[in-house]
Amino acid sequence: MRRVAALGCALAALVATGCGGGGGSDKSQSTAGSGPVTVQNTKVQVVGGGGETAGFNPAAIYRQYSPGVVTVISVLPGGGGLFGGTSGSEEALGSGFVVDGAGDVATNAHVVTSGSGANIKKASQVYVEFPDHNRVQAKIVGDDPNADVALLKIPTGGLKLTPLPLGSSSALIVGSPVAAIGSPFGEEQSLSVGVISAVNRSITSLTSFDINNAIQTDAAINHGNSGGPLLNAKGQVIGINSQIKSTGGGGEGVGFAVPVDTVRRSITQLKQNGKVTYSYIGVSSVDLYPQLAKRLGIAARTGALVAKIQSGSPAEKGHLKAGNSFINFEGDTRIPKGGDAIVAVDGKPVRGSTDLGNLVSARNPGSKVTLSVVNGQSHRNVVVTLAQRPASAGP
Repeated sequence: MRRVAALGCALAALVATGCGGGGGSDKSQSTAGSGPVTVQNTKVQVVGGGGETAGFNPAAIYRQYSPGVVTVISVLPGGGGLFGGTSGSEEALGSGFVVDGAGDVATNAHVVTSGSGANIKKASQVYVEFPDHNRVQAKIVGDDPNADVALLKIPTGGLKLTPLPLGSSSALIVGSPVAAIGSPFGEEQSLSVGVISAVNRSITSLTSFDINNAIQTDAAINHGNSGGPLLNAKGQVIGINSQIKSTGGGGEGVGFAVPVDTVRRSITQLKQNGKVTYSYIGVSSVDLYPQLAKRLGIAARTGALVAKIQSGSPAEKGHLKAGNSFINFEGDTRIPKGGDAIVAVDGKPVRGSTDLGNLVSARNPGSKVTLSVVNGQSHRNVVVTLAQRPASAGP
């Protein structure tokens, strides 16, 4: 499920390459009404202040949990070796954290893979380095490109592991203080603090499907921060630092973390199956809100307005209808007209594209769901059988 949006700045996920965390690999894309958009692989460092600081002790959080934050070094296809890689390989540096005493380590998928969509390739070698510079080779248990999460396994012999507790991202409060520990530009064990700037954001995954409910923070994000933990005042992980939105590729202070509830789902399935499955119905949509509904003559106040339907998808098989033309409304020139609006899934209300994505992805592939659909003044129910997401959402 993807939400149609136009960004006037770059969205970046930054991973440092080389020994000192130099410039990472860049990919460019363009969006409506903007210039080239630079997408980089990275990790988030949180900076700033403000918010509710009572009981927030960054020094204590760092003292207790920084031993469980690690630097992740990956040998990826393409480039030249610095960490023992063969000719035609490149090294990427990110961060991660210990999940449990069994040697499980979480990080971003883009730290230990290269490419996107159907062209994702795993690193040939991955190393995990602890604060005492003890370095061990890790095995990639699995990666979830839809959530940008990867799970590593390291040998535990001779290591003192400090697992980081996983919190919850379901009821976060904007303004709450947060801390991040990671390896920006290869500077291991760097602490920075800030606040939650916003919640319920959507960021783009390695498959081009949205990662919903992302956490926005006033983070100064830099190369090498990817995969590190975003911690609340209790020292609990509430997200994995993953991306920045930037015009220059640097840390202008708008950072995003994959929410820990999503991370927990990924880790659980990766432990069990080595992979994570997601359902989809195969539509691109835009948010429907009261003013837009009135303009389009739709008998609903909120929902997900269908803009495009993928060929062969459950939506096409269920005879959902996409808009047949576009209008300009309140500055947005890509509003679909004449299509269906999905207003509920199995009776649960859909307030926008994010809700639709959450409700669909929570079901297993092969499940049947009932979509409540409005088109103009007409209401109908559509039963569809959910399919497994393809490797890429496409353009």
